[in-house]
Amino acid sequence: MTVAVAVPHYRRIEQALRERIASLKPGDELPSDAELCTQFGVSRMTARNAMQVLAEEGLLVRRPGRGSFVAEPPAHRMANRLLTFSHEMRRRGRTPSSRLLARELRPATTTEAGDLGMAAGEQIVSLRRLRCADGQPMAIEAAVLDRRVAPVVMAADLARGSLHEALARGGYVLRRGSATIRAEAATSEDARLLGIRKGDPLLVERRTILDAQGRRIEATESRYPGSRYALDVWFDVEQSPATDAG
Repeated sequence: MTVAVAVPHYRRIEQALRERIASLKPGDELPSDAELCTQFGVSRMTARNAMQVLAEEGLLVRRPGRGSFVAEPPAHRMANRLLTFSHEMRRRGRTPSSRLLARELRPATTTEAGDLGMAAGEQIVSLRRLRCADGQPMAIEAAVLDRRVAPVVMAADLARGSLHEALARGGYVLRRGSATIRAEAATSEDARLLGIRKGDPLLVERRTILDAQGRRIEATESRYPGSRYALDVWFDVEQSPATDAG
């Protein structure tokens, strides 16, 4: 029997605000910390933490003395932040949808088991979707997930809804992860599903995501047409060690 963990208060506030932001326009005002305290029955610190997470993701801007407002959507996703595809497309003013290509319970391959930190042959959830924006194919997404989330994933509406939103509603809090990004040429299947030519450049992102307890929950490969998708990167410049002039 799978027992879902309780969702922290600040995550509930985050989720509610994400859904609200998706239906608002840039510049629209959001509730104050005090209003969130009243609405959710939490402390000011909890409300502030939720708002800060969304500010760091670029979903809102906080203006001292004035309040919090919906931010202008960036041109691309920030490489150091993972937004759900649905939220990312809504921020761009586009309507997200998915075509479910496969959803099943099956034994993990050796590679999948390594990605999820389990033994080969253990049961996993396998999910494959074509992600679209305004009906245009944007990505082929193949995910494998820990079997403990199977009841949530197998029952979720993944044609119109978000996988991560479904997991959050089921009590599974995803907190951090790692990813590698590389360029690849489109295969025949990529070309057919994405409406591009075989050999066209793809941006391929492979990531593993952990929950609040540090358990590996999801390993995903997303294949984006290079002409339709990009990642923005903010970085610090590493300083060279000062040389001893003497």
